[in-house]
Amino acid sequence: MPASLDTFSQWLTQAQITECALTPDQRGLLLAAFHFRQLQGTDYYSTRLLSHVLLHAQSGLKIAQIARLLHLSRPTASRQQRCSAKEAIQQAHHRMDGRPYGKLFPRYAGPIAQFLFAQPEASRADTLDFIDRTFHVRVSPVALTRFLKKFGLDATTRQAALTASLAATAAAVLTPLSPPPPPEVDQSVPAAPTVPAAPLTPPLVLPPGVPVIAKGQPVPTPAPPFSSRTRSSPGPSCCCPRHSIG
Repeated sequence: MPASLDTFSQWLTQAQITECALTPDQRGLLLAAFHFRQLQGTDYYSTRLLSHVLLHAQSGLKIAQIARLLHLSRPTASRQQRCSAKEAIQQAHHRMDGRPYGKLFPRYAGPIAQFLFAQPEASRADTLDFIDRTFHVRVSPVALTRFLKKFGLDATTRQAALTASLAATAAAVLTPLSPPPPPEVDQSVPAAPTVPAAPLTPPLVLPPGVPVIAKGQPVPTPAPPFSSRTRSSPGPSCCCPRHSIG
């Protein structure tokens, strides 16, 4: 807070807050915040703790008003409102450590993936603390984001993989069971040759007048012909004179 704003009314005025429009609870809360501001100063850590209290006190003050009181930007105050008390302390702790210069190696991907899948709700600060405890390395949030995206461990990729896994499981459950495979044939034993079936012979149809001979009866002898098979046309007689060729 600037040194010129040494009164409670001036502090509210620079934040565009009308003192007479405040409720008794709001005025008491802001008065306590003003005294905390004067005693602890305007450094990052005091501002971070005070902003967390004012943003989560459910006082009815707007985020823009609290941001102007603490000289924060509106997007920064909105991000801090979504943080829990643990995350606020972790962010202050990371800021206190200064700029980290650690490096993430590919061999860290396995333990980090196991941690993220075991704790899907873990924040970025929780992941940074896990890396610090496990590998004794401090890395920046930007480096962590790039590392997770490179190995497919970021939140978007993990959510897509989880959705695909659930879809595959549902499809496997809904798919009907396939019939069992046919029994295997032992190729070492030759198969018996198949004999083709004899074609069916159509029944013999006899003309009228031909007797039917039953099976086992003797075949009758055919009747003799009326005449021998001799030449029917007359031949030349020995008594007739022969015609001369000349």
